[in-house]
Amino acid sequence: MEAGSLLHTPIPWNPKRPIRRRLGPSFPRFFFVRASSSPSSSSNSERGYRGPKPKRDWIADWVSNNDDVVRSLPIYVGGVSLLAVLFNRTVSGIAPVADASSSQSRADLLTLGLAVTNILTGLVWLSIRPKSISVISPLGIECRRIYSHLPESVVSELLWVWESLSDVTCCRSLIIVYDSQCILQIGFAAKSSIGDEAVAVDANKLMQGSLYQGVIKSGAQSYLANLFLYPGKSELPFLPSNTQAVILQPLGEKGIAIIGGDTIRGFTTSDQAWITLIGEKLDATLAKNVNNLPLAVQD
Repeated sequence: MEAGSLLHTPIPWNPKRPIRRRLGPSFPRFFFVRASSSPSSSSNSERGYRGPKPKRDWIADWVSNNDDVVRSLPIYVGGVSLLAVLFNRTVSGIAPVADASSSQSRADLLTLGLAVTNILTGLVWLSIRPKSISVISPLGIECRRIYSHLPESVVSELLWVWESLSDVTCCRSLIIVYDSQCILQIGFAAKSSIGDEAVAVDANKLMQGSLYQGVIKSGAQSYLANLFLYPGKSELPFLPSNTQAVILQPLGEKGIAIIGGDTIRGFTTSDQAWITLIGEKLDATLAKNVNNLPLAVQD
């Protein structure tokens, strides 16, 4: 009977009463921040920020600021260790002659070897230093030679390429050879031994060289980060003698763009990718407008 009465008991219901939920400690809380341009609100937001702050590597900063001390540190450690071993052997009363049957002598010999190794390591660190890379001014004269029979649209695009490369990258010389003809030579060039003119580009001789043949055969960009280390430098006599880096960018199967820089390893990975895209664009433009043009150059 009591069970039946419980089933028929009405349950009070108040729709206007809000339902409250208890938020446990593990329930995430959300904070809404309104953007404001007023200086007072920005200062308040900076004061109220309690998020993670970037950590500073004090050890790395100290090492970079005290490079000479760090490089010579193994010498000091090895010298102190060597003196400590000699002092210990003198004070302990052991015979100065090494005895293989003595454990102390074997330990001293091992310690002496480690001390000498530290000293030699310090000497190597002091002798090997990273070479500072600086911008080198090209030794040559400026020239501007453009194919005279090119359409105006192609000339404007070639000049845009030159201005873009010279402004954004370390490019100081640009030569474009297409369809067995040099259609652009701009920027710094080597000075001719006769007069004060720039050395002209011999397209036929360039195309017979190993640099041109290798780039055309592979169809990929070739980056000579340090031109002085490559024997193929002799195939580029029209560039200034102190050109630091060169990029050889193929233009399809008919041409090549030679870009000379004034800094060793001055062209970044982004520059190389960008130059590859420029090469594809130039190839498409020149393929439509350059077809067996007569040999003529405009200064």
